[in-house]
Amino acid sequence: MKFSADPQHFEAPSFSPIKNRRSTPARDIFGSDPRSPDWNVLDDSLADNQRWSTWPELEKLMRGPAPYPDFVIEDAAAVDTDLGVLKTGKEADVFLVERATESRSALLAAKRYRSAEQRLFHRSSVYTEGRSVRRSRDARAIKGGSTYGREVEAARWADAEWTYLRMAFEFGIPVPYPVQICGTEIMMEFIGDPENPGAAAPRLQATHPGPAQLRRYWDQVVDAMAGFARMGFAHGDLSPYNVLAAGDRLVVIDLPQLVDLAGNLQAADLLARDCRNMCAWFTSRGLEVDDGALLGGLLAAAW
Repeated sequence: MKFSADPQHFEAPSFSPIKNRRSTPARDIFGSDPRSPDWNVLDDSLADNQRWSTWPELEKLMRGPAPYPDFVIEDAAAVDTDLGVLKTGKEADVFLVERATESRSALLAAKRYRSAEQRLFHRSSVYTEGRSVRRSRDARAIKGGSTYGREVEAARWADAEWTYLRMAFEFGIPVPYPVQICGTEIMMEFIGDPENPGAAAPRLQATHPGPAQLRRYWDQVVDAMAGFARMGFAHGDLSPYNVLAAGDRLVVIDLPQLVDLAGNLQAADLLARDCRNMCAWFTSRGLEVDDGALLGGLLAAAW
C-alpha cells in the first residue's frame, strides 16, 4: 500500500471549548483589564511553566489515531507542565511535558518548531520535491522568502511531520505515537529509558550493544526501513542519531523530510545515504553489513 507524498494541512478550529467555558474577568477601576479576554480565575493557580491541556480544543484529525493509548489523557481539566528541554535543534526544540489531572499523569514529548526569526536552518528543497502547496498565495510567499512565507514553511514542516507520524504509526513502523498537533507544536509519546525511569531513551549512536543485541537492533532497523519503503517513502535523513534505543526496542524519530520514492528524483540517492549511514554504524560496532545489499532489498520492497 502506497501513500500520497502531499501532507494534509490542518487548521485550528474557530470554536474553543476551553475558551468558551471561561468567564470574563472583572474590570479594574479604570475600566480596562490587562488580562487576556479568555482569562479564568483558575488560571491564577497555574505556574509560569504550566498551561491548560490543549486537547479539548482540537479537531479529530489533529489528534492521534484511535484507539488512543492508555497514556493519552483526554480530561479537559488536565494541566500541561514543561519539565525542561529534551533536545535542541536548528529548526525545532523538543520539551518534556507532564500532562496531569488530580488522579493521573503522563509524560509526553512536545516538539515545537521555531518561528521564522528563530530558525537557524532551512530544509533543502531536495526533500520537498514532489510535494505541492495547496494555496497559490502560500506558494508565492515561500518562493519569495517573505516573513509570511517563512512562517508558512515552518507550519508545512510541522504538518508534514504530523502526517508522516500518523501514517507510519498506522502502518506499524516503530515511531512515537502522535498524540496531537496544535499550530507548530507536535505532542507525541515520550520514549523513555526502561533502565532509568523518567529519563529519555538514548540515541542509538550512544549505545554499545553486545553481539546478540546488535543483531536484534539490525533486524529492527531493516524492518523499519522496509516499512517506509513499502509505504512508498524513504526516511531521507536516517542515522544512528535519530533512532532511539529504549532497551531492546528501537524507535525512529524526526520524520518531516520523508521523501516520496516515486515523486522525488533525489529519493533513490537519499535512500542510499540512509543505507550507508546505518550500515557504517553497525559495521563500526562489529556487525558486517552491506549497504548495497540493503539498498537493493529496500528498492525491491518499494516496487
